Amino acid sequence: MFEWLQFESGSTFYEVSVMLIITVLIGLVGLLFRQPLIVSYILAGILLGATFLQQPETAAHMELLSSLGISILLFIVGLKLDLTLIRTTGVVALMTGLGQIVFTSVIGYFIALGLGMSPLTSGYVAVALTFSSTIIIVKLLTDKREIDSLHGRVALGFLIVQDLAVVFLMIGLSAMGLVGEKANLGQALGEVLLNGFFLLVGITVFIRYVAERLMRQLSRVPELLLLFALGWAFILAALTEEMGFSQELGALLAGVSMASTSYRDVIGSRLVSVRDFLVLFFFLNLGSHIQLDALHAQLVPAILLSLFVLIGNPLIVLIIMGWMGYRSRTSFLAGLTVAQISEFSLIFATLGMELGHIDASTVALVTLVGLITIGLSTYMILYSQPLYDFLSKPLSVFERRDPFRERRESMVQSAKSYDAIIFGFGRYGKNLAYGLKEQGYSVLGIDFDPQVVQYANTLGFEACYGDAGDPNFMEILPLQSVRWVVVAIPPLQSSLTEINMHTSLVHALRAHGFGGHIALTAYTDRDADTLKVAGADLLLLPYADAAQHAVAQISETLSR
Repeated sequence: MFEWLQFESGSTFYEVSVMLIITVLIGLVGLLFRQPLIVSYILAGILLGATFLQQPETAAHMELLSSLGISILLFIVGLKLDLTLIRTTGVVALMTGLGQIVFTSVIGYFIALGLGMSPLTSGYVAVALTFSSTIIIVKLLTDKREIDSLHGRVALGFLIVQDLAVVFLMIGLSAMGLVGEKANLGQALGEVLLNGFFLLVGITVFIRYVAERLMRQLSRVPELLLLFALGWAFILAALTEEMGFSQELGALLAGVSMASTSYRDVIGSRLVSVRDFLVLFFFLNLGSHIQLDALHAQLVPAILLSLFVLIGNPLIVLIIMGWMGYRSRTSFLAGLTVAQISEFSLIFATLGMELGHIDASTVALVTLVGLITIGLSTYMILYSQPLYDFLSKPLSVFERRDPFRERRESMVQSAKSYDAIIFGFGRYGKNLAYGLKEQGYSVLGIDFDPQVVQYANTLGFEACYGDAGDPNFMEILPLQSVRWVVVAIPPLQSSLTEINMHTSLVHALRAHGFGGHIALTAYTDRDADTLKVAGADLLLLPYADAAQHAVAQISETLSR
């Protein structure tokens, strides 16, 4: 397709440069459709595979850059394994994460068998369907300002459980690869155990006696800290490969070995840009090995498996969280975060092919499922609120009569009267509450971040957990005595879903008999016009109001 861009000299530098520009152009098209870059990278690899990446020298360089990219990616995963997040979300994250892994892998296994795959291939495909992309989910939830919501915290909790499963899976696959190379099973198992023992002992010693002290010395020169992190990831990846395990396992354990240090966040933040650049070559390399005819042959199985991931995975989470006492809305929004397979699924499939367990057609199948599910689940998450509004009635069957977990977190003294209710207890909402409280008015604060609610209570405010986007939440609010409802949650600029959330809140308040005034927060004139039509009695413009106040103060000083 891009033969006309090639020089006869076959310069690798030139070819890589052109590939980067073409990938950027394809990425720009993907952004127009609001797609994650992973999708654009793989598509670019498929398109470029028939031209540049067929050159032996270029392909060899791509393989090296791909290995480096995966090593850094897995190093950062190990570096950011945050077990405290599992503890804060408690048994919910553990039960939901493990339950989703077990049910998805078992059901996916039988679906793959039904499609005519061998037991070993079915096992690989089933496991690949269980992993969700932490990178994509964090990005989408952050953009929607839902990363600190209840469903966001639960989702991050069971995504961490999935990441821990990746660690054990990599260990298992590496051991299988080492055993498979030996004719004598007993000798192979003994070598695996011995190598594994020395590897774990070495990492344990490094964590306990070396890591923190060494990081403290290196932190004096940030460049050395970064270079050591890269070198440590690569040397452990190379060492584990020499020991018969996989490079991926070594890079992952390198990150885990530094996760306990107080410098892990600094290292992780500095490596993000390096990761984003080098991991591009893994997806380009992956796409280049996939032929369009192979994708066409796997189209029907890919569609069936994608439907299972898009519908079945969220349904599994919905059932588990509903049984554990969460409302259907919280369960549904958390469930949408597992409606795609991740980059680890592709790494897992590639590793299986390197071990000789599966062939290239299976990797093509997993890749096609990834393209379909990542692409469609992105829209499902972006437009989760309208999707829930459409499905709310049938989804109610998955909710207990008493959703006790959320009821405990959203306890409101309905018998008590308030002058105002403020949705959103961030910096702006909290300052509004301070001002109203100083003037003698009673205020009830509501926020969808449990930690914000807890902090507000320690400051002496009455606050409870609640979601402005949940119309059922209005039933427990003491609306009869309230004179003002203030929504201090600004809509995202040009975000249809956030505007809909504010208008839905207005409609829900009126539907539950609220006859007082409603104030909505807007940051742009466009949002202000939309919210005014929706029925706002007062529009709060934090930037404009603050600017006017500042101008008044400056003008007063200038006039003296």
